[in-house]
Amino acid sequence: GLPSDDVSVDNGILVTRGKRWPLMIDPQAQANKWIKAMEAKNGLRVIKLTDSTYLRTLENSVRIGCPVLIEDVGETLDPALEPILQKNVFKQGNRSLIRIGDSDVDYDPNFKLYLTSKLSNPSYLPEVCIKITLINFFVTERGLEDQLLGDVVRKERPDLE
Repeated sequence: GLPSDDVSVDNGILVTRGKRWPLMIDPQAQANKWIKAMEAKNGLRVIKLTDSTYLRTLENSVRIGCPVLIEDVGETLDPALEPILQKNVFKQGNRSLIRIGDSDVDYDPNFKLYLTSKLSNPSYLPEVCIKITLINFFVTERGLEDQLLGDVVRKERPDLE
């Protein structure tokens, strides 16, 4: 899980309760590891924008309500993500649909999207920032202390965990 310091707890709340999809600044891959553990039971799919099939994987995940983690996001995002980032879901009869590329795709309300960046100090344009919740997962000194203390306790006194 995440460290128990206030910043990490606040970040966890923003990721799980925010209205927009989270883009996590995550140079130490802490958020990445946490998302993978948290969503493993839900069939998390992990992709990169450089994968040749990333859009197809995204479409299938939207259709079946599978969570997706897009790793290693740079400072710009593919315009094809726009409808998903903006949650441009529309109704057609009793179906919820979203347009991805040239296709209208059934939208399962269980779908979740997470984005992480390894960049430690990225600069995102305002057009990107208004579509996502930007969360800084850079490990604080207090968070690092909590992690190290937890590791020591787990090793030396597992009965206290």
